[in-house]
Amino acid sequence: MILCLDIGNTQIFGGVFVGDEIKLRFRHQSKLGSSSDQLGIFLKSVLRENGLRTDEISQIALCSVVPSMDYSIRSACVKYFDIEPFVLESGADVGLNVKYYNPYDVGTDRIANAIAATHAYPNQDLIIIDFGTATTICAVAKNKDYLGGVILPGMRLSMEALQSKAAKLSPVEIVKPRKTLGLSPAESIQSGLFFGQLAMIEDITARITAEAFIESPVVIGTGGFAHLFADEGLFATIDGDLVLKGLKLALER
Repeated sequence: MILCLDIGNTQIFGGVFVGDEIKLRFRHQSKLGSSSDQLGIFLKSVLRENGLRTDEISQIALCSVVPSMDYSIRSACVKYFDIEPFVLESGADVGLNVKYYNPYDVGTDRIANAIAATHAYPNQDLIIIDFGTATTICAVAKNKDYLGGVILPGMRLSMEALQSKAAKLSPVEIVKPRKTLGLSPAESIQSGLFFGQLAMIEDITARITAEAFIESPVVIGTGGFAHLFADEGLFATIDGDLVLKGLKLALER
């Protein structure tokens, strides 16, 4: 079994592969200052509670955009699984030609997404939209050139900014609103979060397509809030496991 971990700013997203099938998915809050023992005990517990034997984990692959957690998570893998994890690094040779000025500046979660997307859709132009703490939009050409991307505030981050800077606005549940015009502060915020994100994504996707591609690219949605936009005609497909699949492919490579 292969354990894959995506260390994000808000959550750790993990999955266990048996062959090419994901047998378990789990999420855990990313906490700065978490010790290797806290992380190791959590990982072993979540596997056991879901009926998986921890001694059958043969490999661990991870990517991280939280450098302050890197040492603890790697130490947890060694101490609790006796496995030195494979860590996907920016700039690694993973079959992509990264066109960033500095390839080491691309987040490894975005690289993992691109690896999985190009594997699933070979020889096709791609736009990958990942709804996480930040919403990232990445363009990958059919020849595996990683052309660049766009980063904008994610939906939860936008809500937290409103809450922290506007005294009379409270946090709301992030949902797809029934209509555009809200009839309460909560409904108005929900509308702004959803339709604001939708308008930005539609416009940016159109601009990237016109700027970078001759033919219409395959647009892939992933990340925690992608399902909210499932009926908006944005995506050819939604794959919430894209980053985990990319990590496994990078490990195998």
